[in-house]
Amino acid sequence: MNHWIFNCKAVTRMVSESMDRKLPFYQRMGIRMHLLMCKLCSRYRRQLLFLRETIRLQAASSEDIESAIVLPPGARERIKRSIRNALNLK
Repeated sequence: MNHWIFNCKAVTRMVSESMDRKLPFYQRMGIRMHLLMCKLCSRYRRQLLFLRETIRLQAASSEDIESAIVLPPGARERIKRSIRNALNLK
């Protein structure tokens, strides 16, 4: 039964991996048992989940901002002309 017992280093690695893919059953159970006993690893997992959600929300809000910014066609042409003139591309 030694394969069910993981140290903190292994658990933090597997917790990170579990954010990207589903782990085998014995690893999920080993992590769960370790997290019941280890406050530091539990905190690490909560922080990862918090960061993941924060990044997801940030990405969603930046997409909303980008979709809300709409330039009139005339403004786009003026900007293109200005850039071409600045770069002497005419």
